[in-house]
Amino acid sequence: MKSQKVPDIIVPETIEKRIFLIRGHKVMLDVDLAQMYGVPTKSLNLAVKRNILRFPEDFMFKLTQAEAQNLRFQFETSSWGGRRYMPYAFTEQGVSMLSSVLNSQRAIQVNIAIMRTFVKIRQMLSAHKELAGKIKELERQIQSHDHKIEAIFEAIHELMNPPEKPRRAIGFRP
Repeated sequence: MKSQKVPDIIVPETIEKRIFLIRGHKVMLDVDLAQMYGVPTKSLNLAVKRNILRFPEDFMFKLTQAEAQNLRFQFETSSWGGRRYMPYAFTEQGVSMLSSVLNSQRAIQVNIAIMRTFVKIRQMLSAHKELAGKIKELERQIQSHDHKIEAIFEAIHELMNPPEKPRRAIGFRP
């Protein structure tokens, strides 16, 4: 039987906008993931709770009140509505693990798109670090050249203004 491909509804730019840096991890929120997968947030979280052993703390964690408030301030309004519980944040590994919990054609396609976006972000960060390293090296070289140029100018000034010859003292002969 030929498998049907789910239309590519989720574009990388949409995914990139839903990746946040929290606690030093690039994460996606349960509400955004549920929306992409086409399931209610409650259903996504229920599937995760049924398989909680697959989601250690470095795969998924619950936001604190302060973290949730900070995200709300960034967006001016709550993107997750009137929830009773704090949102869950899923790291890249947690998102990957979701594919084993949510078993639908759409979930597979969305997971592939999300994984490709995480890879793209990693590549961009790597290129950025490489560029930053090259800039630092140029700065070091320029500083080295600055010191050398300064020494050249000092030598030129000394040549242009030779030191005065010591004057003889009048009336004193050895």
